[in-house]
Amino acid sequence: LTLAVVLPRRNLTYPWAWPRVGPAVSLAAAAVNSRRDLLPGFAVRWVFGDSEDRHGVCSEMAAPLVAVDLWLAHRPAAFLGPGCVYSAAPVARFTGHWQLPLVTAGAEAHGFDDKSEDHRNLGELGVRLHRRFNWTRRALLVYWDEPAGDRPYYFAAEGLYVQLPTLRNLTVMDVVFRDGGNFSFIIQEIKAKGR
Repeated sequence: LTLAVVLPRRNLTYPWAWPRVGPAVSLAAAAVNSRRDLLPGFAVRWVFGDSEDRHGVCSEMAAPLVAVDLWLAHRPAAFLGPGCVYSAAPVARFTGHWQLPLVTAGAEAHGFDDKSEDHRNLGELGVRLHRRFNWTRRALLVYWDEPAGDRPYYFAAEGLYVQLPTLRNLTVMDVVFRDGGNFSFIIQEIKAKGR
């Protein structure tokens, strides 16, 4: 059984980069292969594909191309990664079409709502808190956003932004701030419009 691994090759700013995850993949494959009772008649092997662009950043262009190349060359039984949201989305579409599992540490966007642990749960918690404490007027979401990269805070706020309007008696407003932004404006917005 072949496992296709699509992760950043060198960029250690990603917790799921190959230098961090690769040893665990190798150890897991070796452990499974050492136990003949787990997958009788099969051996687990892995093939690697780099999801980074030439700048070392997760790429929504490189990852799906690498995934297609790995699928055509090796016909893997499952994919591990990509870890970045924007590169995982197109690969997930391909693996869904191929009817193959995709396991990723990323993909925290609300659109990946088949997972049990994602940011949608944060939105559902927000809805429950509003119901429990009878908060019915407004909510203000404040988050840090870097328009490049994986945007973890944007996707964390996304679950709340999507779920809170289901209360139907609540106005949801989002305020994005960035490094060097006007923090006094943010504080005034919270004071005037939040709870």
